[in-house]
Amino acid sequence: MASFLLRRASCSATRILSSSLSLPTAAIIPKSNPSPNFIYHHYLLHHFTQFSRQNKIPSPYLTFIKEISNIPITKEEKEQKRNNGELPKRGEKSWIDVYLPRQVRPYAHLARLDKPIGTWLLAWPCMWSISLAAEPGSVPNFKMMALFGCGALLLRGAGCTINDLLDRDIDTKVERTKLRPVASGLLTPFQGLCFLGFQLFLGLGILLQLNNYSRILGASSLLLVFSYPLMKRFTFWPQAYLGLTFNWGALLGWSAVKGSLDPAIVVPLYASGVFWTLVYDTIYAHQDKEDDLKVGVKSTALRFGDSTKEWITGFGTACISSLALCGFNADIGICFLCF
Repeated sequence: MASFLLRRASCSATRILSSSLSLPTAAIIPKSNPSPNFIYHHYLLHHFTQFSRQNKIPSPYLTFIKEISNIPITKEEKEQKRNNGELPKRGEKSWIDVYLPRQVRPYAHLARLDKPIGTWLLAWPCMWSISLAAEPGSVPNFKMMALFGCGALLLRGAGCTINDLLDRDIDTKVERTKLRPVASGLLTPFQGLCFLGFQLFLGLGILLQLNNYSRILGASSLLLVFSYPLMKRFTFWPQAYLGLTFNWGALLGWSAVKGSLDPAIVVPLYASGVFWTLVYDTIYAHQDKEDDLKVGVKSTALRFGDSTKEWITGFGTACISSLALCGFNADIGICFLCF
């Protein structure tokens, strides 16, 4: 029925447009292919485009003609749509879009499962700390490493979900983030909130397998996780706050093995992670400078400006120095200091 009505509408549109353009219908529909599905030939579309521009016909009419046309859009139009975010760019399909069920894909994208670098950046300080806490001459506790690896995956996903829920109005104005599931409307805020609860529930299951000291220490990190997305609205140093959040595992890994903290070792380790985060996330923030200025949010990239290289050099030096101090206080030998 819908197809029949569309064909009738197409035939009527042909007569109206041909009379408006002073074109004979025969010029629009060749005798070799009189099918109504062929009426929106590039010939008609070309002349109607010129006609609409000359007579200042609103663009929705032209869009309507293009949308119900059965002729594929040109390569130039496809490229323009990709640049505008209306079509996925070449090579942008990830394993999520290929292997996961359609209903699950938005949640997987929300947790950034196809971009594992965030999980690694969260997990590495945990692994460093667990390795430092191992007894001399012993290998690290692999069970503990596996638990923290899963915890890093879940907490990173939860952090991304919180970030997208709080920043959904900002994300729509930033080119890099406007297609995220919540910002684009693929998921509602309520669905995102339910997914956040699911991730935190699984994370609680991992936290309960640690000692009591680590449970309290781990739960306290949620304050940082929930408040970090708001920092870019108030300070030019959200990257430093991200460092405090992302490197909490440097404290938690040690306490999970030892049952307490040794400030002489874990504080320099934690500080080195914060400086390290300032290095990579300041570089990362430079790609959003123009959008950040437009939206009104802050970052170290905007704060440092042309002095970024000098600041990065300072942070890198502080990172290596803190790592060296950590190794010296842990008395793990000259080999560590050389490397």
